[in-house]
Amino acid sequence: MGNAPAQLWPPAFDAAIFDFDGTISDTGWIWEEVDRAFLGARGIPYTKEYARRLAVLGFSAGAQYTIETYGLDEDPKDICEEWTRLSHALYRTKVELRPGAEAYIRALRALGIPVALATANEPELTSSMELVDINSLFDVCIHGREMGTTKDEPDIYLEAARRMRVAPSRCMVFEDIEPGLLAAHGVGFITCAVCSGHESQQLDRVRAAADLYLEEWTDIKLGSMG
Repeated sequence: MGNAPAQLWPPAFDAAIFDFDGTISDTGWIWEEVDRAFLGARGIPYTKEYARRLAVLGFSAGAQYTIETYGLDEDPKDICEEWTRLSHALYRTKVELRPGAEAYIRALRALGIPVALATANEPELTSSMELVDINSLFDVCIHGREMGTTKDEPDIYLEAARRMRVAPSRCMVFEDIEPGLLAAHGVGFITCAVCSGHESQQLDRVRAAADLYLEEWTDIKLGSMG
């Protein structure tokens, strides 16, 4: 992998797709709180592996995975509603973008480069945020629920590229999870792994799965296009 910041500005791609949780926003602590509260109420210990699986699966598939893994006699819909309820207040008032992320996204748009959000998160949560206006930041917003697939499949990235009318080979995908990076890379996207800073991220594997690696958004020095 080369010098990621240097390859990200000036941009050598025609469109960009951004994950949300862990990539442009530090939300790992929120989901750890939610997971610990949810599992603890059922007498189940929290594990990093559980957090990693849910990051890939999103709500609906994650609920089904939870039921099957722990033998729960519960409705997946009820579990999704519980997760939404547990996380809603924190998303509404606490979630912010990581330093440098918004400046970079807006700099891309100023150059006429379309940007998309591709998140496994629920639209009710991203739309509730008081400190982040997703709709004004991105040209395209896609949530996992509308795709019906998980992030170890490339569907959400392909749909984002289709809506932006850009070929995958000319589109950069920013992600913090290995399965998402592998899925996107497998269908021709350029990929950049982003350090989430959360202990559940398997950083060595994430870095190895991508073309580029970014530690912090502030490492990208926006300025002269040379």
